[in-house]
Amino acid sequence: MGSTGSDVFTEIGFTNWKKGPENLRVHEGSVGSLHNKAVQQARELMAQKQHIETFVIKQTDETRINYRTLLSASLECTRWLLGQGLPFRGHDESLKSSNRGNYLELMQFLSKHNEQVRKVVFENAPKNLKYTFSDIQKDLVRACAIETVDAITKDMEGAFFSLLVDGARDSSTKEQMAVVLRYVNKKGEAIEKFLDVQHVSSTTSNSFEEAIERLFATTNLSMSKLRGQGYDGASNMKGELNGLKSKILNKYPQAFYIHCFAHQLQLALVFVAKENKDVANFFINASSLVNLIGSLCKRRDAFREKQQEQIHKALNLGNLETGKGLNQEMSLMRPCDTRWNSHYGTIVSIIVMFEAVVEVVEWIKSDRNQDNSVKQLGYSKTYKLLILHFTFS
Repeated sequence: MGSTGSDVFTEIGFTNWKKGPENLRVHEGSVGSLHNKAVQQARELMAQKQHIETFVIKQTDETRINYRTLLSASLECTRWLLGQGLPFRGHDESLKSSNRGNYLELMQFLSKHNEQVRKVVFENAPKNLKYTFSDIQKDLVRACAIETVDAITKDMEGAFFSLLVDGARDSSTKEQMAVVLRYVNKKGEAIEKFLDVQHVSSTTSNSFEEAIERLFATTNLSMSKLRGQGYDGASNMKGELNGLKSKILNKYPQAFYIHCFAHQLQLALVFVAKENKDVANFFINASSLVNLIGSLCKRRDAFREKQQEQIHKALNLGNLETGKGLNQEMSLMRPCDTRWNSHYGTIVSIIVMFEAVVEVVEWIKSDRNQDNSVKQLGYSKTYKLLILHFTFS
């Protein structure tokens, strides 16, 4: 037992303490005994460079750095896409897809140009921490939205503000309420900031009021600082009894209501235009022309071809300037009653591309596949717009 140490402390035990020192020396054994080996291992374990805690800390620090690199890359992609107003998701985000969506493609681009990012994304990332799942993308967007709202409220710093609200349907036919704040900062500058878009179950004043209260409850803003309201003239917004204006005034009498000047001007222009038969007919003809050319893909393709021919012809004659961003492909704008500037855009687009418009309408008129009503419509609009073109030129 001299080489291995005594088993008196592990199995037999002893009661005679007079033989204690002797038993301890026997247990300690020679240089290669189990006891001495255990002592050496304990010393090595307690050494700082070889301590298990050192390895754990080193591994933890490396994991923390990789996590921050991955998170920073994901946030940079998120901020860039939000700043450009681009969608995140793709139609097919599988590995076999040639286009996995803006977010994943941007992450892939970033990894190709940054060695540190490449080591921690996609297949190099932990299986449970890739930051590619759709819910993670939404969480990143919400985090950016929270930070943006906090930055706006900090810039206000308790200043009085006005509230601008309008409702509209999105592409999925959901009712959305857009909220904009207007205030004066410490520099005396009038600032207008888009705050949020809230989904509402209906367009009633009660739904709008509840949505506004929910929004303000998540921010540092206080309705007691509200000094103005700006809405359109719809009954659910400016109604004297049950409108959103009246509901807020009942709680905050200092929040004066002002009918949105843009909507006032819009209503005035629409009313004047409808009362003037010539102007009304002009925009009816312009709208019919846009619908005539844009109703079929074949007609839109023909219009693009004619437009390109006209551009090349003008460039060869030196009638157009060349340069970056010039002579881009354009399309006819559709007029909209609620957006008066769209009517102006319709007129400008028709005048700029008038020759291509006339040629396409003449082509539609002469196309054998068109019925007589379309031919007659095309000829009528061509003639009328020729007169209007020379009038407005």
